[in-house]
Amino acid sequence: MVTADIFEKLKELQDVLVQKYELEAKVEEAPKQLSAQDELLARLKKEYIAKNTNYESVKEKVLALRFDLDQAVKLREDGEKGMENVETHREYEALGKQIAEATDKENEVRKELQKEEKILAELNETLKMNEEMIKAQENELSESKQSLDQQIQEYNAQLSELKTKEDQITPELPQEIIFKFERIIQRNSEGIVSVKNGVCTGCHMILPAQFANTVREGEEILFCPYCSRILFYEDSEEAAEDYFKIDDNFDDVFDDETDEEGYDDDEEREDDYYGSDDDSDLDDESEDDEDSDDDEDSED
Repeated sequence: MVTADIFEKLKELQDVLVQKYELEAKVEEAPKQLSAQDELLARLKKEYIAKNTNYESVKEKVLALRFDLDQAVKLREDGEKGMENVETHREYEALGKQIAEATDKENEVRKELQKEEKILAELNETLKMNEEMIKAQENELSESKQSLDQQIQEYNAQLSELKTKEDQITPELPQEIIFKFERIIQRNSEGIVSVKNGVCTGCHMILPAQFANTVREGEEILFCPYCSRILFYEDSEEAAEDYFKIDDNFDDVFDDETDEEGYDDDEEREDDYYGSDDDSDLDDESEDDEDSDDDEDSED
């Protein structure tokens, strides 16, 4: 297969693989979406068990207090009935003490019983609320699982379509290239990138000149030495545009520098370099002065 055809096939395969790996990641992550709901349901059930245990404990305590209350009431009533048949002062005092103690016990137990019954009622209401919350959470979790199952089925259907496309592309490519290409896609999402102006557009690193030229020839499959992506050459006009921009800037800089030296035109610059006519006149006057001095010396 011509290298250019391989490049085109790799570009097609790249689009397929990117979608494939994204869908596979979604399928893998999908069950984790239910983890929060699972944790909430587990926590509600754990709290329910703890509160129910406490409820049963209070319930047993209430039953015991009710029994004690019944005993205290019975003892008080027996004492009160016994008062009708009292014959001695000692019997009267004994029954009176029994009635007083039973009455105190009754009042104490009744007060404690009312307290525990109130706690029991509150716990019962809390348990009912927890049961409703657990039921609602179970329903919500069930709906989420059904929705998630449907979503995963859609993902799998898309993956099946992508697998068909992949199977249509890969038979025409070397297996070694496919193996390396798939690993690159998994890491970078791009497995094949262009080279422009000697630069890899994947990692933006400048490539060695000889290597870039080899890529430009396009006679073999080459990998970027920095990011391991497959490279193909792509023409760019940026370099030419930059070149012309440099020329324009250079002319502007040159003009600015000459203007700063105070020259109005090219003629003044030439006069400064070669010498002006005024300078030659000054040279002639200096030669005449030297000749006159020589004549005076000879007369003497």
